[in-house]
Amino acid sequence: MAVTDLAAGRAEGMPVYPRRAAVISWIFFDWAAQPYFTLITTFVFAPYFANFVAPNPATGQALWGFAAASAGFTIALLSPVLGAIADASGRRKPWIAGFGALLVIGACAMWIGRPGDPSIIPALLLAYAIASVGVEFATVFNNAMMPTLVPPDRIGRLSGTGWATGYIGGIVSLIIVLGFLAANPDSGRTLFGLTPLFGLDPVTHQGDRITGPLTAIWFVIFVTPMFLLTPDYPARRPVREALRAGLSELKGTIAELPKQRSMLLFLLANMVYTDGLVSLFAFGGIYAAGTFGWHTLQIGTFGILLAIAGTLGAWLGGKLDDQLGPKRVIAGSMMVLLFAVIAILLVDKDHVFFVKVTPPQPGGALFAGASEKAYLVLGCLIGAAGGPLQAAARTLLIRLAPKDRIAQYFGLFALTGKVTSFLGPLLIGVVTAVTASQKAGMAVLVIFFTAGMALLMMVKEPSRRPGQASVASAIRDP
Repeated sequence: MAVTDLAAGRAEGMPVYPRRAAVISWIFFDWAAQPYFTLITTFVFAPYFANFVAPNPATGQALWGFAAASAGFTIALLSPVLGAIADASGRRKPWIAGFGALLVIGACAMWIGRPGDPSIIPALLLAYAIASVGVEFATVFNNAMMPTLVPPDRIGRLSGTGWATGYIGGIVSLIIVLGFLAANPDSGRTLFGLTPLFGLDPVTHQGDRITGPLTAIWFVIFVTPMFLLTPDYPARRPVREALRAGLSELKGTIAELPKQRSMLLFLLANMVYTDGLVSLFAFGGIYAAGTFGWHTLQIGTFGILLAIAGTLGAWLGGKLDDQLGPKRVIAGSMMVLLFAVIAILLVDKDHVFFVKVTPPQPGGALFAGASEKAYLVLGCLIGAAGGPLQAAARTLLIRLAPKDRIAQYFGLFALTGKVTSFLGPLLIGVVTAVTASQKAGMAVLVIFFTAGMALLMMVKEPSRRPGQASVASAIRDP
């Protein structure tokens, strides 16, 4: 269906939605973007940086946290402004393209992160910050397209399907890296027992560093169908006029927020629990590397299992979202995350919940130690809860926000998800640096999830429309 047809139908007040290919292409944005979070921020590059580029794991965790905080502060300042401009102009794709380019540039530059070279650390962290800004802003405008794709009663499953698809993309990208590119420096072999492709050198960790360029190429390939097949609104105003109008509307929206109690409380809750969730994912791999001495193959395999759990969790969460409502899904997910974080703090090499266990043996079988198994189970709980929480959060935002200001509210949503996002990494970095303890740094996450839960409980969820339908039927029936 053409963009003009959609625009004409909506102008007449008709609920016109695009065909199957357009919805599937939109879903694949999550597939395209997920390797950045899976490969770079969580399971491969971040732990590699902490263990082999930085002087030691604690310092690496602190430096990575400071870089994440800087990127989060930039995103917090600009997200609502850009969202308001996008609503006024009517376009989404140009913004996705522009910020996607930042992701590609920053990710490609991460190849420079050679092991044991402290002179490269500032440039490497700058590249990470640029890529983070790009992927987060691109996601803001991609999320804002959701209400134009399916009816309101199918938004939950569309969101959950997107997250599940993204997790599958993360699994595939991890398998490619672990099975064919990244090798153990001692054996020179990948997880599949192969010599790394393209002659990648295990000694200089080229298999870890290639995750940056791979992420960039992956994004370009898999985001292209969205640009070709998913319709966008036509431009309504020139950029300068949209800038003035958007800023004016944003000012009015912010002034109205105190009168919209549920929206305000939800944005505050999102501010707090998202900070905890992002920090948990960002530092989970680094924490495992420091606690158990895991390297890329162990952490990557751990990531695959978490991603599988996340895929199932996001898919199930999408179904529960339409049946129970997004607020209940978010609350249940946070309870699981809070339990898992507290439990992880009670696990180290030779203890599991105050019980002394035999520590893992160097060179032993994968996840052979009891403490490693416990960490693996708790990590899978985190993966299973993280997907539904994030998918249901954007569904609840859509239900609370005015339809004509979706991008603006997604900008505010991103603002509240980022305005203190520097605080979590910063606190983890500071506490870790002061105490020289990764466990002490991770303990601050308990505060974020507890406070987020308290705020969410005060949100009044709008009543849902009757009739539940799957995303499959949504994309079959134009």
